[in-house]
Amino acid sequence: MRSRLKKIAALAGLSLPAMMLIGACAATAQAGSVTQEGNAYLKLMNEMGGNPADFNIDDGKKLWSEKRGPKNASLEQCNLGLGPGVVKGAYAQLPRYFADTGKVQDLESRLVTCMESLQGFSAKEADKEPFAKEGGNASPLENIAMYVAHESDGMKVAIPQNDAMEKLSYENGKKLFFYRAGPFSFSCAACHSESGKRIKISALPNLTNKEAAVSYATWPAYPNSQGVARTLEWRMLACARQQRWPAPKFTSSAVIDLITYMGVNSNGATLHTPSFKR
Repeated sequence: MRSRLKKIAALAGLSLPAMMLIGACAATAQAGSVTQEGNAYLKLMNEMGGNPADFNIDDGKKLWSEKRGPKNASLEQCNLGLGPGVVKGAYAQLPRYFADTGKVQDLESRLVTCMESLQGFSAKEADKEPFAKEGGNASPLENIAMYVAHESDGMKVAIPQNDAMEKLSYENGKKLFFYRAGPFSFSCAACHSESGKRIKISALPNLTNKEAAVSYATWPAYPNSQGVARTLEWRMLACARQQRWPAPKFTSSAVIDLITYMGVNSNGATLHTPSFKR
Protein backbone atom coordinates (compact mmCIF):
# COMPACT_ATOMS: atom_id res chain seq x y z
CA MET A 1 0.00 0.00 0.00
CA ARG A 2 2.77 2.40 0.99
CA SER A 3 4.66 1.60 -2.23
CA ARG A 4 1.56 2.35 -4.28
CA LEU A 5 1.10 5.72 -2.56
CA LYS A 6 4.72 6.62 -3.31
CA LYS A 7 4.17 5.87 -6.99
CA ILE A 8 1.04 8.03 -7.09
CA ALA A 9 2.87 10.89 -5.37
CA ALA A 10 5.77 10.59 -7.79
CA LEU A 11 3.45 10.68 -10.76
CA ALA A 12 1.66 13.70 -9.33
CA GLY A 13 5.00 15.43 -8.81
CA LEU A 14 5.93 14.82 -12.42
CA SER A 15 2.57 15.82 -13.84
CA LEU A 16 2.34 19.17 -12.00
CA PRO A 17 5.42 20.74 -13.66
CA ALA A 18 4.30 19.25 -16.96
CA MET A 19 0.86 20.79 -16.58
CA MET A 20 2.43 24.10 -15.62
CA LEU A 21 4.68 23.96 -18.69
CA ILE A 22 1.74 23.17 -20.95
CA GLY A 23 -0.20 26.04 -19.39
CA ALA A 24 2.70 28.44 -19.86
CA CYS A 25 3.14 27.41 -23.49
CA ALA A 26 -0.58 27.85 -24.09
CA ALA A 27 -0.52 31.30 -22.50
CA THR A 28 2.52 32.28 -24.60
CA ALA A 29 0.86 31.03 -27.77
CA GLN A 30 -2.33 32.90 -26.89
CA ALA A 31 -0.41 36.13 -26.20
CA GLY A 32 1.47 35.70 -29.49
CA SER A 33 -1.83 35.21 -31.31
CA VAL A 34 -3.30 38.33 -29.70
CA THR A 35 -0.17 40.29 -30.65
CA GLN A 36 -0.53 39.19 -34.28
CA GLU A 37 -4.21 40.09 -34.26
CA GLY A 38 -3.43 43.50 -32.76
CA ASN A 39 -0.74 44.18 -35.36
CA ALA A 40 -3.13 43.13 -38.13
CA TYR A 41 -5.77 45.48 -36.71
CA LEU A 42 -3.34 48.43 -36.68
CA LYS A 43 -2.19 47.59 -40.20
CA LEU A 44 -5.79 47.60 -41.39
CA MET A 45 -6.47 50.95 -39.72
CA ASN A 46 -3.36 52.46 -41.32
CA GLU A 47 -4.37 51.13 -44.74
CA MET A 48 -7.90 52.51 -44.38
CA GLY A 49 -6.67 56.01 -43.51
CA GLY A 50 -8.86 58.61 -41.83
CA ASN A 51 -6.43 59.19 -38.96
CA PRO A 52 -7.70 61.68 -36.32
CA ALA A 53 -4.25 63.29 -36.48
CA ASP A 54 -5.26 64.67 -39.88
CA PHE A 55 -7.03 67.43 -37.94
CA ASN A 56 -3.77 68.22 -36.14
CA ILE A 57 -2.01 68.47 -39.49
CA ASP A 58 -4.62 70.95 -40.76
CA ASP A 59 -4.30 73.04 -37.59
CA GLY A 60 -0.51 72.91 -37.84
CA LYS A 61 -0.56 74.11 -41.44
CA LYS A 62 -2.62 77.13 -40.40
CA LEU A 63 -0.30 77.87 -37.48
CA TRP A 64 2.74 77.66 -39.77
CA SER A 65 1.52 80.60 -41.85
CA GLU A 66 -0.28 82.48 -39.06
CA LYS A 67 1.33 85.67 -37.77
CA ARG A 68 1.91 85.21 -34.05
CA GLY A 69 4.11 86.32 -31.17
CA PRO A 70 5.61 89.71 -30.20
CA LYS A 71 6.97 90.15 -33.73
CA ASN A 72 3.62 89.29 -35.34
CA ALA A 73 5.34 87.00 -37.81
CA SER A 74 4.75 83.55 -39.29
CA LEU A 75 7.07 80.56 -39.43
CA GLU A 76 7.17 80.57 -43.22
CA GLN A 77 10.85 81.56 -43.24
CA CYS A 78 11.86 78.96 -40.68
CA ASN A 79 14.93 77.02 -41.82
CA LEU A 80 14.44 73.36 -40.99
CA GLY A 81 17.66 72.36 -42.68
CA LEU A 82 16.78 72.59 -46.37
CA GLY A 83 16.61 76.38 -46.58
CA PRO A 84 14.25 79.10 -45.28
CA GLY A 85 10.62 78.07 -45.69
CA VAL A 86 11.33 74.62 -47.16
CA VAL A 87 9.09 72.11 -45.42
CA LYS A 88 8.84 69.29 -47.96
CA GLY A 89 11.25 66.55 -46.97
CA ALA A 90 12.73 68.44 -44.00
CA TYR A 91 11.51 66.04 -41.31
CA ALA A 92 13.04 63.07 -43.14
CA GLN A 93 16.47 64.67 -42.53
CA LEU A 94 16.06 65.60 -38.87
CA PRO A 95 17.81 65.61 -36.38
CA ARG A 96 20.74 67.44 -37.97
CA TYR A 97 23.39 70.03 -37.10
CA PHE A 98 22.51 73.74 -37.39
CA ALA A 99 25.34 76.26 -37.55
CA ASP A 100 23.23 79.14 -36.21
CA THR A 101 22.64 77.36 -32.89
CA GLY A 102 25.78 75.18 -32.89
CA LYS A 103 23.62 72.19 -31.98
CA VAL A 104 22.12 69.05 -33.41
CA GLN A 105 18.38 69.67 -33.33
CA ASP A 106 15.29 67.56 -33.88
CA LEU A 107 12.02 68.90 -35.26
CA GLU A 108 10.58 70.31 -32.04
CA SER A 109 13.78 71.96 -30.85
CA ARG A 110 14.23 73.57 -34.27
CA LEU A 111 10.64 74.85 -34.23
CA VAL A 112 11.28 76.40 -30.81
CA THR A 113 14.35 78.15 -32.25
CA CYS A 114 12.27 79.57 -35.11
CA MET A 115 9.50 80.67 -32.74
CA GLU A 116 12.12 82.58 -30.76
CA SER A 117 14.03 84.14 -33.66
CA LEU A 118 11.19 84.80 -36.10
CA GLN A 119 8.15 85.34 -33.87
CA GLY A 120 9.81 86.78 -30.78
CA PHE A 121 8.58 84.18 -28.30
CA SER A 122 10.81 83.53 -25.31
CA ALA A 123 12.13 79.99 -24.93
CA LYS A 124 9.82 79.52 -21.96
CA GLU A 125 6.79 80.67 -23.97
CA ALA A 126 7.75 78.68 -27.05
CA ASP A 127 7.87 75.32 -25.29
CA LYS A 128 5.18 75.98 -22.69
CA GLU A 129 3.21 72.77 -22.08
CA PRO A 130 4.60 71.08 -25.21
CA PHE A 131 2.65 67.85 -24.73
CA ALA A 132 -1.10 67.41 -24.59
CA LYS A 133 -2.60 65.70 -21.60
CA GLU A 134 -3.95 62.21 -22.26
CA GLY A 135 -7.18 62.59 -24.20
CA GLY A 136 -6.72 66.36 -24.36
CA ASN A 137 -6.08 68.76 -27.20
CA ALA A 138 -2.65 68.86 -28.84
CA SER A 139 -0.48 71.90 -28.18
CA PRO A 140 0.23 74.40 -30.99
CA LEU A 141 3.80 73.11 -31.13
CA GLU A 142 2.60 69.51 -31.54
CA ASN A 143 0.21 70.56 -34.31
CA ILE A 144 2.99 72.36 -36.20
CA ALA A 145 5.25 69.34 -35.75
CA MET A 146 2.52 67.06 -37.11
CA TYR A 147 2.16 69.27 -40.20
CA VAL A 148 5.89 69.47 -40.89
CA ALA A 149 6.38 65.73 -40.37
CA HIS A 150 3.49 64.88 -42.69
CA GLU A 151 5.18 66.87 -45.45
CA SER A 152 7.79 64.08 -45.49
CA ASP A 153 5.24 61.28 -45.62
CA GLY A 154 6.28 58.64 -48.15
CA MET A 155 9.88 59.88 -48.29
CA LYS A 156 13.03 58.02 -47.26
CA VAL A 157 14.59 58.59 -43.84
CA ALA A 158 17.96 60.25 -44.45
CA ILE A 159 19.38 61.48 -41.14
CA PRO A 160 22.75 63.09 -41.98
CA GLN A 161 26.01 61.99 -40.39
CA ASN A 162 28.31 64.42 -42.18
CA ASP A 163 29.19 66.80 -39.36
CA ALA A 164 31.27 65.86 -36.31
CA MET A 165 28.45 67.00 -34.04
CA GLU A 166 25.99 64.74 -35.86
CA LYS A 167 28.29 61.76 -35.42
CA LEU A 168 28.76 62.64 -31.74
CA SER A 169 25.00 62.84 -31.27
CA TYR A 170 24.64 59.34 -32.70
CA GLU A 171 27.37 57.92 -30.46
CA ASN A 172 25.93 59.62 -27.37
CA GLY A 173 22.50 58.29 -28.26
CA LYS A 174 23.94 54.79 -28.55
CA LYS A 175 25.57 55.08 -25.12
CA LEU A 176 22.31 56.31 -23.59
CA PHE A 177 20.41 53.49 -25.28
CA PHE A 178 22.49 50.88 -23.45
CA TYR A 179 22.91 52.85 -20.23
CA ARG A 180 21.31 51.25 -17.17
CA ALA A 181 19.85 53.47 -14.48
CA GLY A 182 16.93 53.94 -12.14
CA PRO A 183 15.61 51.74 -9.31
CA PHE A 184 15.36 48.69 -11.62
CA SER A 185 18.68 49.24 -13.46
CA PHE A 186 16.74 49.55 -16.69
CA SER A 187 17.92 50.65 -20.14
CA CYS A 188 16.29 51.16 -23.54
CA ALA A 189 18.21 48.09 -24.67
CA ALA A 190 16.48 45.93 -22.04
CA CYS A 191 13.40 45.92 -24.26
CA HIS A 192 14.69 46.97 -27.67
CA SER A 193 18.00 45.23 -28.45
CA GLU A 194 16.68 41.83 -29.63
CA SER A 195 14.27 40.80 -32.35
CA GLY A 196 11.09 38.90 -31.63
CA LYS A 197 10.56 40.23 -28.11
CA ARG A 198 7.20 41.21 -26.68
CA ILE A 199 5.82 42.79 -23.53
CA LYS A 200 2.29 41.60 -22.80
CA ILE A 201 0.74 41.74 -26.30
CA SER A 202 2.94 44.53 -27.70
CA ALA A 203 5.79 43.67 -30.05
CA LEU A 204 9.13 45.29 -29.16
CA PRO A 205 11.15 46.20 -32.26
CA ASN A 206 14.93 45.90 -32.20
CA LEU A 207 16.12 49.52 -32.38
CA THR A 208 19.81 48.68 -32.77
CA ASN A 209 19.56 47.88 -36.50
CA LYS A 210 17.36 48.52 -39.54
CA GLU A 211 14.42 47.06 -37.64
CA ALA A 212 14.34 50.42 -35.83
CA ALA A 213 12.37 51.75 -38.80
CA VAL A 214 9.35 49.72 -37.63
CA SER A 215 9.03 52.30 -34.86
CA TYR A 216 10.94 55.39 -35.97
CA ALA A 217 9.46 55.69 -39.47
CA THR A 218 5.89 55.61 -38.13
CA TRP A 219 6.12 58.63 -35.82
CA PRO A 220 4.50 61.12 -35.23
CA ALA A 221 1.46 58.98 -34.63
CA TYR A 222 -1.97 58.69 -33.07
CA PRO A 223 -1.84 56.15 -30.21
CA ASN A 224 -5.38 54.90 -29.59
CA SER A 225 -4.55 54.52 -25.91
CA GLN A 226 -3.80 58.25 -25.68
CA GLY A 227 -6.66 59.70 -27.68
CA VAL A 228 -4.39 62.46 -28.98
CA ALA A 229 -1.60 62.81 -31.55
CA ARG A 230 1.94 62.28 -30.24
CA THR A 231 5.49 62.95 -31.43
CA LEU A 232 8.80 61.15 -30.86
CA GLU A 233 9.77 63.63 -28.13
CA TRP A 234 6.70 62.48 -26.19
CA ARG A 235 7.55 58.82 -26.87
CA MET A 236 11.00 59.33 -25.34
CA LEU A 237 9.41 60.89 -22.26
CA ALA A 238 7.01 57.95 -21.97
CA CYS A 239 9.90 55.47 -22.27
CA ALA A 240 11.80 57.23 -19.47
CA ARG A 241 8.71 57.01 -17.28
CA GLN A 242 8.35 53.29 -17.97
CA GLN A 243 11.99 52.78 -17.02
CA ARG A 244 11.37 54.77 -13.81
CA TRP A 245 13.95 57.32 -14.93
CA PRO A 246 13.63 61.03 -14.12
CA ALA A 247 11.61 62.76 -16.84
CA PRO A 248 13.97 64.27 -19.44
CA LYS A 249 13.63 67.96 -20.23
CA PHE A 250 11.76 68.77 -23.42
CA THR A 251 14.20 69.15 -26.36
CA SER A 252 17.13 68.08 -24.14
CA SER A 253 20.29 66.81 -25.84
CA ALA A 254 19.69 63.39 -24.28
CA VAL A 255 16.33 63.05 -26.03
CA ILE A 256 17.69 64.38 -29.33
CA ASP A 257 20.67 62.02 -29.17
CA LEU A 258 18.39 59.02 -28.65
CA ILE A 259 16.21 60.12 -31.58
CA THR A 260 19.34 60.55 -33.71
CA TYR A 261 20.47 57.02 -32.83
CA MET A 262 17.09 55.55 -33.80
CA GLY A 263 16.85 57.73 -36.90
CA VAL A 264 20.25 56.86 -38.33
CA ASN A 265 19.54 53.18 -37.73
CA SER A 266 16.35 53.68 -39.77
CA ASN A 267 18.01 55.42 -42.72
CA GLY A 268 16.61 54.25 -46.04
CA ALA A 269 13.19 53.34 -44.65
CA THR A 270 10.02 55.02 -45.90
CA LEU A 271 8.22 57.38 -43.55
CA HIS A 272 4.53 56.72 -42.87
CA THR A 273 3.11 59.50 -40.72
CA PRO A 274 0.75 59.93 -39.06
CA SER A 275 0.18 56.30 -38.24
CA PHE A 276 -2.03 54.52 -35.74
CA LYS A 277 -0.43 53.06 -32.61
CA ARG A 278 -1.80 51.12 -29.67
